[in-house]
Amino acid sequence: MSKTILITGATDGIGFETAKLLAAAGHHLLIHGRSADKLARTHAELRDLDGAGKVETFRADLSKLDEVAALARALRAAHPRLDVLINNAGVYKVSGPTTVDGLDLRFVVNTLAPYLLTQSLLELMSAESRVVNLSSAAQASVDLAALAGEKDLGDGEAYAQSKLALTMWSFQLAQTLGPEAPVIVAVNPASLLASKMVKEAYGVAGHDLSIGADVLVRAALDEEFAQAHGRYYDNDHQRFADPHPDALNPEKNRALVATVEKLIDQRLKAPH
Repeated sequence: MSKTILITGATDGIGFETAKLLAAAGHHLLIHGRSADKLARTHAELRDLDGAGKVETFRADLSKLDEVAALARALRAAHPRLDVLINNAGVYKVSGPTTVDGLDLRFVVNTLAPYLLTQSLLELMSAESRVVNLSSAAQASVDLAALAGEKDLGDGEAYAQSKLALTMWSFQLAQTLGPEAPVIVAVNPASLLASKMVKEAYGVAGHDLSIGADVLVRAALDEEFAQAHGRYYDNDHQRFADPHPDALNPEKNRALVATVEKLIDQRLKAPH
């Protein structure tokens, strides 16, 4: 049966490879990107695939929380149901790491934006739906002052902290939502895959992107992930595993989510 699936950051890298697999299987894809031109090209490529289902495009800059909120509103207006949300979009190395709101862009795109989008789309999802969050093998203890924009971090540290923060809120949200909530799972798609982000960050070609795309499709659709609520899947070891110990600490998870919600609330209420 065809499912309605939203993929953020679907115009290149793992997101695009995942979109190709899901489109070819006939699913109804909602693809997000930051560039209108890239979205148009991606839409055309996906629609030309044999067996492709319906494909729709949604543009938003995830470094701007007001655009994330607007994206969620557009999605709610266009669709009564969402079967799968794949929070794939992420950044590592950027020329200007501080946003106009005074936050680290890595935390905004990798942590805050997917949290806001997920919370804003929960009303479209059921217990049969799934939220797949792209975590990473790179995870480091989150400095809440850095998350709040009060301390500068290097590229690697900001990325690793933002990915642990994503994993932590995945665990916390899974624990606090009721039985009708969607399955929420954090997935490390595999280390050093051949994405543009990996090439820019590490200067290596990387492994085949299909390794990551395959596990995201499984997480979105397969029975093996049907009971993965509040769990972490490590594709480097091809099994469910424990993430960084901080994500297993309920007190730290609650503090992280409280900070995330405060930062989002402050930015969305601020005049623009």
